[in-house]
Amino acid sequence: MRHERAIREVGPCPLVDGFGRTATYLRLSVTDRCDLRCTYCMSENMTFLPRREILDLEELERLSRIFIARGVRKIRITGGEPLVRKNIMTLFAMLGAHLETGALDELTLTTNGTLLDRYAEALFAHGVRRVNVSLDTLDPERYRAITRWGRIERVFAGIEAAQAAGLRVKINAVAMRGAFEQEVDEMIRFTHARGMDLTLIEEMPLGDGQHDRRESFLSLLKFRETLSKNWTLEPLAVSSGGPARYVRVAETGGLLGFITPLSCDFCATCNRLRVSATGDLFTCMGNEGRVGLRDALRVSDDDRPVDALISRAVAMKPEGTPFRLQTTTLMASHGRCRSLEDEMLIVALTVSDRASRANMKTKAAP
Repeated sequence: MRHERAIREVGPCPLVDGFGRTATYLRLSVTDRCDLRCTYCMSENMTFLPRREILDLEELERLSRIFIARGVRKIRITGGEPLVRKNIMTLFAMLGAHLETGALDELTLTTNGTLLDRYAEALFAHGVRRVNVSLDTLDPERYRAITRWGRIERVFAGIEAAQAAGLRVKINAVAMRGAFEQEVDEMIRFTHARGMDLTLIEEMPLGDGQHDRRESFLSLLKFRETLSKNWTLEPLAVSSGGPARYVRVAETGGLLGFITPLSCDFCATCNRLRVSATGDLFTCMGNEGRVGLRDALRVSDDDRPVDALISRAVAMKPEGTPFRLQTTTLMASHGRCRSLEDEMLIVALTVSDRASRANMKTKAAP
């Protein structure tokens, strides 16, 4: 087909940035919509994008082909909530074909789990072998409060269906001060008893959440010390290809991961790119800079202009996130007046404020 011919003309030149990092991992958003409204992620009354601004399934597949031709070996489907996208299994079927040819090593997704019981068997059939499920609590009432209206029973049913279909499940939990700190031991026991890994994620200053991060931010650098009082944490060198750093919990035998964008630097080994549902390429998850690919996709069947835009964007990928660069400066000049955790909060809130103002400008633009 014509897209395959154009991709062969582009050639397999790897995507290497100015700091010598090779991009092999693509996070591909397929929708901005979600069936939940988590307080740290979305406002309750969201206005979603017009459907014409969202890439259609064929455009998403074509764009994925171009990235695969440039050396991307892993694609993670994200959202919003990816499983709310109409006919989403069609995209998984198209991308799964690249697993069969060996052009792609892994196809996976991150989901809130509410629709996983409906799609688990189809996902496995299309080559998906593991999924990440976002779940911040095991308590039904707290889950409803966090998600604003979610029913945790649907997530438990999704996890059960995924494991029955043969999918490996990893639970991702956003770490926050308060009830989470009291519940995390039970989450470790729950996940590990069911053969699932658990990854804790520091809250990042992203999204349209409407709560005070001064009250919720929890430094995992410090919290790991707290956990080590109750559990034996054995450091491991294993990696899932993402930013998590893992330990083995000796008492359970399971893995516990930490993703720490504010309190620990993982930018030096970053191999990730992110494409939004509107076709905007972000080379850094914490950076506002983006390169639009949608127009180039729609104006011509020739993949080379899209490929050129990707090349230029990757070449300009920043050394680190605003979180990393600013916290590094603060750590170097840290004094006695404020704790390091307070300093990181200031960075998080500063970046969050900048992102909010940028979003307001974007919405106000004609």
